[in-house]
Amino acid sequence: MKLTVIGGASVRTPRFIPALARRAERLGLQELWLMDIDEHKLDLMGALCLEIAKQHHIDFKIILSSDPQAAIKDADHIITTIRPGKEQGRVFDERIAFKHGVLGQETTGAGGFAMAMRSLPSILAYCQMAADLAPRAWIYNFTNPAGLVAQGLHDAGIKRIVGICDSANGAQHAASRFLGIPNERIRHEVFGLNHLSWTRSVKIDVDANGQGGEEVLPSLLGNPEFISSTHMSMFHPIIIQQQGMFLNEYLHYFYHRDEALKALLAKSETRGEEIVRLTGELLDRLEEINPSQHPQAALTAYHELMGRRGATYMAHARGGAERKAVEQVDDDEGYAGVALGCVEAIALNTTHYTGLNVPNNGTIAGLADDDVVEVNCRVDGEGIHPLPVGAIPEDQYVLTRTVKRYERLAAQAILQRSKSLAVEALATHPLIGSYPLAIKLVDDFLEAHHENVGTWS
Repeated sequence: MKLTVIGGASVRTPRFIPALARRAERLGLQELWLMDIDEHKLDLMGALCLEIAKQHHIDFKIILSSDPQAAIKDADHIITTIRPGKEQGRVFDERIAFKHGVLGQETTGAGGFAMAMRSLPSILAYCQMAADLAPRAWIYNFTNPAGLVAQGLHDAGIKRIVGICDSANGAQHAASRFLGIPNERIRHEVFGLNHLSWTRSVKIDVDANGQGGEEVLPSLLGNPEFISSTHMSMFHPIIIQQQGMFLNEYLHYFYHRDEALKALLAKSETRGEEIVRLTGELLDRLEEINPSQHPQAALTAYHELMGRRGATYMAHARGGAERKAVEQVDDDEGYAGVALGCVEAIALNTTHYTGLNVPNNGTIAGLADDDVVEVNCRVDGEGIHPLPVGAIPEDQYVLTRTVKRYERLAAQAILQRSKSLAVEALATHPLIGSYPLAIKLVDDFLEAHHENVGTWS
């Protein structure tokens, strides 16, 4: 097997290696290609990956490359995790959004649209390259905003693409940790869109036909210790009681919009600026250490800086408190576990259940078949199969339909490079909801990112 990571210089890539090492022998993995256009950063991250691979005694080749055609050619599976415009692009997005009094989070609303303007065309180019050089490859996109990007890729005719996000399985992992039960014994039912999803069922020991099992979600949601051990503590108790579901953490930007914006505006730096600072510290430290010469010291510095980065994630919603270690995704393998769980099931024709972003195809009642949705799926040797959800409650349905309309309009705006569609998309989004505001945001984003997105009409 040949596995390729597009965006191999990401600071997350070293965390991908242990998850892959646990599966490499079963997969018959021969080559892991880490491809990135930033060759210097790729050398630094690549040296860390090589050292981690050495410590895990793995025998597949790790190939560092800046040549996308060589990296993609004949690949069996491709993971895309890129950031066009780099971290500074995120800073522009947040500052522009804040200037106009709206949230700038990079996966939803104004900031999510600006990120998609850069992400979707770049990922589409790689997918089109894969259609020629690796036509049987499955492509797993982790690039934000994952759901909107997946929608645009499907609209553009890309078929073997799936959006992945570790938060889609948040309820499963939270229940597993709290109850001390392996993930494999837990089945959850998630529905909605990427970063706009709800889990209404968590069962233990469901049978092979999806029947039976012990429902544990109501008791977990009624347990203060469980709530305090997860991101659910960010939500007001009335919201938890009314919803009666496990909430995707990004719903905080919808259900606590005003206080989230106030908290973010009060900070001295945006999350993007924080990431720029922490990533800069990491790269400067690695350059000083020289990972090729002192790999263990470099890994120690890497884990320390990444731990600081993870601890401050969504700190505004915790009143400035750092994220608890138990909440961090390392023990759940993060996006690596989502992608590699699919890779293993498809390659070995085993059965795997996980939350993914895929075309609806009747899964959620009332949504179009070609709407990309976030739902639990069965993955096996024949591919990815979304599991039926049926009708969903009206409150969640109305919000899902509204944000999905935004995503459909946004995807077409980006594919057609259309300012008018972009304005329509942002005016539709519930976190914006104003045509004059949408016009100002689109104009500012196009000016700030002209080098990456070109001229729109």
